[in-house]
Amino acid sequence: MKNTLLGSLYLSIAASIWGGMYVVVKVVVDVVPPLELVWFRYVIALVALLIIGVATKQSWRVAKRDWLLISLIGLIGNTISIVSQEVGTMLSSAQMGAIITSTTPAFMVVFARILLKEKLTLKKAISILLATAGVCIIVGNAHIDSTNQLGGASLLLAALTWSLMSVLVKRVPGQYSQIVVTSYAILVAIVLLTPFTVGRLAELDFQAMLQPSVWSGLLYLGVVSTACAFLLWNRGLHMLNASSGGLFFFFQPIVGTFLGWLLLGEQIGLSFWLGTLFIFIGVLLVIREK
Repeated sequence: MKNTLLGSLYLSIAASIWGGMYVVVKVVVDVVPPLELVWFRYVIALVALLIIGVATKQSWRVAKRDWLLISLIGLIGNTISIVSQEVGTMLSSAQMGAIITSTTPAFMVVFARILLKEKLTLKKAISILLATAGVCIIVGNAHIDSTNQLGGASLLLAALTWSLMSVLVKRVPGQYSQIVVTSYAILVAIVLLTPFTVGRLAELDFQAMLQPSVWSGLLYLGVVSTACAFLLWNRGLHMLNASSGGLFFFFQPIVGTFLGWLLLGEQIGLSFWLGTLFIFIGVLLVIREK
């Protein structure tokens, strides 16, 4: 029970950090385009993780047989999923993004059943349905038209690949520190993204990037929402089964919507609080499951 509560706390904090991230992205993306923004996030995150790893005297040695798995995590989750999410958000609406993001836990249940042979209990199924209904209530007024189809397809790819990555994390042997695994996965993403970004860096407005709101936003995105949140998410997944852990992803639209109301003046009504209640009930069912 202790591991369940601690893992639930890690996953809740990680998803909440990602929910608040969109407020920061709205400020930074006006100066740093999405692809370059992801690259900067990862470079800053890798530096932070290396400092933490050296300070805590981590062992950086990984067995040859495990390199493929860690590389797949970096390719599928840290590269394809994050870039697809950025592109999908840019091409569609925030409401569509929230709706499609809500499919992530359901995909995690499917991948966990196929790859980890986890059982789908009735309580898990009810939890996912309640939480999904909660997200749909929160963003139920979204208007989706044909002009957003490409963005929707990109967001669906992001949800699928993030789900697969989260399940693959469970396959990583427990002998490795999450600091080491996350560092190597992010390094893979940097190597893959650099050929597409290095030629575009010279076009950035570095004078504008020196504004406190921009450079502090980059530091937050790199250190807090990437290095720290990825560590918490991966650690939390190791303490819960993958299908239950995915449910905590629903905290992302809750926090994002709430901070949008608090900091950006966006309107929320009764549907937000009703949807949030559904999500919390779904999460509590998972925490209480033996």
